[in-house]
Amino acid sequence: MINRRTLIAAGLAAAAGSLNSRPLNAQGAMSRITAYAFSFPALDGGEIRLADYTGRPMLIVNTASLCGFTPQYAGLQELWTEFHDRGLVIIGVPSNDFGGLEPGGATEIAEMAQHHYSVTFPIAAKAAVRGANAHPFYRWAAAARPKDVPRWNFHKYLIGRDGYIADVFPESVEPEDTRVKTAIARALGAA
Repeated sequence: MINRRTLIAAGLAAAAGSLNSRPLNAQGAMSRITAYAFSFPALDGGEIRLADYTGRPMLIVNTASLCGFTPQYAGLQELWTEFHDRGLVIIGVPSNDFGGLEPGGATEIAEMAQHHYSVTFPIAAKAAVRGANAHPFYRWAAAARPKDVPRWNFHKYLIGRDGYIADVFPESVEPEDTRVKTAIARALGAA
């Protein structure tokens, strides 16, 4: 005999499951959207398709040229240099959402990132990372981790090889921080 608690728990589990459910894949299992479903317009034209990096960990960072955290570009470049050959992808996503600290266009963003900080990892075109106009990647990330949304520039999402958020680091955590490097090494080691 099924008691009321069991029935309520089953109903809640079914309802929660339906919120996250997606169509069945070819094997009959539920499939969920991963980060690999998204793309960003590239700063220099073209498109940065995350699907091109399927199976590789990614660090997605919202950036700004006039922020007190802008020197983190140097630390991100260090991470890129250290981990890129092992499979890490870093993508900078310039945003003017916090304090209006990314007011310029592509030329000004490229000048700061690529010329001033010698960044060689991909940089997206300027995008919104919060609110109703947020880029679809950031809406997906906010739905997946609602307590870990960007609150300022240089918020870092680490995406695991499986395409899901593996870790999140706020702007106050420098790219060279041991916690970031440990999480990246763990993500690179996952198969």
